[in-house]
Amino acid sequence: MAHYNFKKITVVPTAKDFIDIVLSKTQRKTPTVVHKGYKISRIRQFYLRKIKYTQQNYHDKLSQIITDFPRLEDVHPFYADLMNVLYDKDHYKLALGQINTARNLIDNVAKDYARLMKYGDSLFRCKQLKRAALGRMCTIMKRQNQSLQYLEQVRQHLSRLPSIDPNTRTLLVCGFPNVGKSSFMNKVTRADVDVQPYAFTTKSLFVGHMDYKYLRWQVVDTPGVLDHPLEERNTIEMQAITALAHLRSAVLYVTDISEQCGHTLEQQVELFNNIKPLFSNKPLIVVLNKIDVIRPEDLSEERKELLKGFEQEGVTILPMSTFSEEGVMDVRNTACDLLLAQRVEVKMKSKKVNDIVNRLHVAMPTARDNKARPPCIPQAVLEKKKAMDVEGSKTRKLAVDVERELGEDYYLDLRQQWDLKNKEEKGDVIPEIFLGKNIADYIDPDIMKKLEELEKEEELREAAGVYESESEEELDSEGEEIKNKAAEIREKRKLIVKQHRESKGTNRPIIPRKALAKQDEPMTGRKRSRSQTPANAKRRRSNTASVTPRSQSRVSRDQSGLSNPEKKQKAKTLAKTVQRKMNRMGKAGEADRMIRTKMPKHLFSGKRKGGKTSRR
Repeated sequence: MAHYNFKKITVVPTAKDFIDIVLSKTQRKTPTVVHKGYKISRIRQFYLRKIKYTQQNYHDKLSQIITDFPRLEDVHPFYADLMNVLYDKDHYKLALGQINTARNLIDNVAKDYARLMKYGDSLFRCKQLKRAALGRMCTIMKRQNQSLQYLEQVRQHLSRLPSIDPNTRTLLVCGFPNVGKSSFMNKVTRADVDVQPYAFTTKSLFVGHMDYKYLRWQVVDTPGVLDHPLEERNTIEMQAITALAHLRSAVLYVTDISEQCGHTLEQQVELFNNIKPLFSNKPLIVVLNKIDVIRPEDLSEERKELLKGFEQEGVTILPMSTFSEEGVMDVRNTACDLLLAQRVEVKMKSKKVNDIVNRLHVAMPTARDNKARPPCIPQAVLEKKKAMDVEGSKTRKLAVDVERELGEDYYLDLRQQWDLKNKEEKGDVIPEIFLGKNIADYIDPDIMKKLEELEKEEELREAAGVYESESEEELDSEGEEIKNKAAEIREKRKLIVKQHRESKGTNRPIIPRKALAKQDEPMTGRKRSRSQTPANAKRRRSNTASVTPRSQSRVSRDQSGLSNPEKKQKAKTLAKTVQRKMNRMGKAGEADRMIRTKMPKHLFSGKRKGGKTSRR
C-alpha cells in the first residue's frame, strides 16, 4: 500500500482499562439472574455464555489492534524504513506478536473451560469455573500492559506524521542545518515551518503543497544532515536519509555560500559527495542560498573552484535568497520542469505508452492551393488597436509607480475618483450616523431635482385651494361645546355609580361576632356561661333575625383560639416545620421531574428482562 492513513488507528487502552471495558460489557450484555432451582443444563448454559462472550470481546478488540497497525511488509518501503528509524522494527514486531499470542491464549482458555463446564454438577461449581476462566483471561491481559502502552505511544506518534505520498510529484529539500531549507519551503508553499537562527530547528519531516502548471506538487522539508558516517547519524538525520533513499523526487541541495550556518563551503561540498549515491536517477539542483549577504561573483578563487566542481558533474547550479526572495521562483520552476521531463521520459520507456500513443493522431492542415489566406481582422478592430498602441506609448503613471516612489509617505486616497460638482467637498468627513439614523439609507443622487418638483406641486395645490379650511373662530366655538358636554356626561356617570353602590348596601360596616355576643349578654358583673339552652338559642335567633342582614365573616382556622399575634406566628411556623419531612417523603406526581435520590435503582443496578434499554 503506497499511501497509508495512520490517523484511523483505534486508541489502544492500558491493560487495566482493557479489562474494565470487557468485563463491564459482559455484565451488561449477558443475563444476570440464576437460581439453584434451575436445571443443571440451564445453569451450565448461563455461565458458559459469560465465558464465551468475554472471550469473543477480547478476541475482537485484540484483532482490531493487530489489523489497524500497519504491517511493515505491506506499506511502502519509505514508510517501512521511517518506522524502523523512529520505533525500531524489532520492538514494533515483538509488541504486535505478543498481542497476537495473548489473543490465542485467551481463545484456548475459553475452550478449556467450556469443556470443563460440562462436568459442573452444581451452581457453585459452575460459578467457580466461570470465575477461574475470566480470572485467567484477565491475568493474560495484565501481562501485556507494557506492549499495549508501547503500541499506544507508537499510534500517537504515527498519527502526527505528515501525510506523504511517495509516488506523486515531489521536491525534496536537503542540506546542512540552518542553510535555509525551511525558509525556502515557507516561500513556495502554504506551510508554516518554524524558522530559527540555530541548528536542528526542524526535527522531523514537514510537507507543504503548491500548484505549478495546473498540477499539485508536494514539497518535503527534511532535517539537517551532518557529515559523518551513516552508523553515527541520529534519528533526526536518518529521517532525511530515508526520504532521500525512497522518494521519487527532484532534490534541491541547499548550500550557504555566506557560511553563516557554521559550516564552511568545503564541508558542504564534502557532505554532497558523501550522500551523492542517494541522488542517483533523480533530478538534482544545487542551490546557492543567501546571495543577499555575498554574491557568487564575490567569492574567492578557491571557493569558485569548488563550485565549478558541481558544473563539471552536470549539476544545475542556481543562486537564491530566501530573505529578499530573489531567485526563489526560478529555483522552484526549474526543479519542477526537470522532474516533469524525467517523469515523461520514464513513462515513454514503459510498455504502457504504446497503447496510448497508438490512439493519438495529430492532424496538420495542408494547403489546397497556392493562395495565401491570412487571418481576417475587421478594419474597425485594427484602428482601435492602433489607437490603443498610440495611447499605450504614452507611459501613464500608475498608482503602483507612485507608491514605489513615495515609499512610506504614500497615502491611498479612495476619494480621488469621486465625481462631485464642488471639487473641494471631496475631503469633507461624512458621518455614518446622523440624528440616530444611518445616512446611507437616505442617499439619493436625484434628491435636489425631486425637491424642486415637490415645491412646484405644492404651489399648484395652494393655487387650486386644496388646503383652504373653515375659519378658526367657528372651530373654536364647536370645540368648547363638545368639551362642556363631555364634562356633564362624566358627572352624571359618577352619580349613577354612587347611587348603585348605596342601594346594594355593600358599604355598611360589618359587625364582628364578638360584638354581637356582647350585645346579647345581660349587663351584669359576672360573665355569661357559654352553654346555651334551647330557649336562649331560640331567643337569640329571633333577635338576630330582626337585625338587618349582614356578612358574617368567619375567623380562619389557623387563628381561631389564639389571642395574641405572637402565638399565631409561632403556630404557623410550627405547622410548616412539621410538614417539611412529610412533603419530602411524598410521592412525586406527574408534573414533578425532580429525582431526589442520588442514584435511582432502576437506572444503576440490575438487568431488565425486556423492552428498550436505550435510556441506559
